[in-house]
Amino acid sequence: MPIQDKITWEFVRRFGAQPAFVVRAPGRVNLIGEHTDYNDGFVLPMAIDRAIWLALRPRSDSLVSVYSLEFDQSAAFSLDNLRYESARWPEYIKGTAWSLQEAGYGLHGWEGVVAGDVPIGAGLSSSAALEMATARAFAALSDLPWDPPTMAKLGQRAENKWVGMNCGIMDQMISAAGKAGHALLIDCRSLDTRSVPLPPGTVVVVLDTATRRGLVGSAYNERRAQCEAAARWFGVPALRDVSVERFLAEGAGLDEMTRRRARHIVTENARVLHAVEAMRQGDAVTLGQLMDASHVSMRDDFEISTDKLDAIVECARSEESCFGARMTGAGFGGCAVALVRTEVAGSFADRVADAYSSRTGLKPAVYICHATAGAEVWPGRS
Repeated sequence: MPIQDKITWEFVRRFGAQPAFVVRAPGRVNLIGEHTDYNDGFVLPMAIDRAIWLALRPRSDSLVSVYSLEFDQSAAFSLDNLRYESARWPEYIKGTAWSLQEAGYGLHGWEGVVAGDVPIGAGLSSSAALEMATARAFAALSDLPWDPPTMAKLGQRAENKWVGMNCGIMDQMISAAGKAGHALLIDCRSLDTRSVPLPPGTVVVVLDTATRRGLVGSAYNERRAQCEAAARWFGVPALRDVSVERFLAEGAGLDEMTRRRARHIVTENARVLHAVEAMRQGDAVTLGQLMDASHVSMRDDFEISTDKLDAIVECARSEESCFGARMTGAGFGGCAVALVRTEVAGSFADRVADAYSSRTGLKPAVYICHATAGAEVWPGRS
């Protein structure tokens, strides 16, 4: 049964009526441009056909009450008395409400059912999808304008200030503003976007290593601090402002670790822009080479890959039908992404899964993904 039908059925079972709204917000896979977002740089994600769904109806008071199908848990809180309680899924909903109210939006209470098929902790942005589904729900119930960049920034603020994850803007932005059939080049300083088509005859395959990480307690915030230190050394607002040429000329003055962190960001920004040109020209070979180089940079300079991520990338690259592969997401576990010939994607997925299982003893999940639209009230309500 499709998730939309599951949550609608559960909503009717619990509340005895059809929901007033059903909201969908997608997860994402980043094709290239890792850790560049909080450096005001460029990223190239696409919204995927895995999403968080929320069925809901308004209440007459300020209470928000929601049931999660995945966790078989209920949560409730008052919009008049928002308090952080625990590092669990309700805090992403609560934090989004807090961020909207802090921005001056008047919100109405609601009751609903939430479910999704974005793997949690896999680097496919399940948290941003939940934040954007929540924001879309509040916008629908409270008759708020839906402006993707504004809502993305408020979702990011919820994750930064409420949840405690010092993430950049990419995840919320692609979940809010994705374009069906396209990746989205995002300038993380201006939030300008450009739709970019995949090369003809190719499809994106996500390879889940079956390993998980908790980013709030990980080295993510440490990497961000190192990048900020490098930007200060160069005397610029962010590493986005350092060209490859300037880095090569002046970067030797940094300590070794900070230099390697900065080198990844500076070269990764350049790779993103080259990837966009390759995609516009339909050049899958060059795009794949850039993805390969990105993985090496993340493995060696930014040090966010793992043995399992390296293994699944190597398994993917060993297939003739694969143009390129790289880890995707913040790192320390989760998923890789591969660009593959469309007509053999199914057999590619099977062979890579078998090879990875033989090598590691783990059973990966493999998703052949298609680009979808960003957060929307379903079906077709605005």
